[in-house]
Amino acid sequence: METRGSDKVLVDTSVWIDFFRKREPFYTIVRQLIDEDRVCCLDMILAELIQGARSERKVDVLKDFLQAFDFIHVHSGLWEQAGMLSYHMRKKGRPLGLADCFIAIVAYSNKIELLTLDKHFKYIKGEIGLRLYPVKGR
Repeated sequence: METRGSDKVLVDTSVWIDFFRKREPFYTIVRQLIDEDRVCCLDMILAELIQGARSERKVDVLKDFLQAFDFIHVHSGLWEQAGMLSYHMRKKGRPLGLADCFIAIVAYSNKIELLTLDKHFKYIKGEIGLRLYPVKGR
């Protein structure tokens, strides 16, 4: 499914962890986004979740993401953009991991909001105009 310019929300790894642990407010927020069919996913995020899984059963649950959510299709040029973003952030004294820069670039280039717990995405927002999904009290 095409996600560009849609009302889809890319849910970051940190939020999925809180969702699976049923921590509020993210459990309720993600549940509502799922009910509204607004959640989309990225292979990078799925890989991070699988990497941190504690059992084969949890890996199997995560593999169901492939059928449950729309995945954003990416092209190789986004990796270059992510590398440049990481480079520029490091030059400004805010080094960020390549994975997070890639997630931000994908969300930005597809005009999709990113739902995250990670505060460093606020710095990326200021750098490229990344749209963050609003969470009250955060």
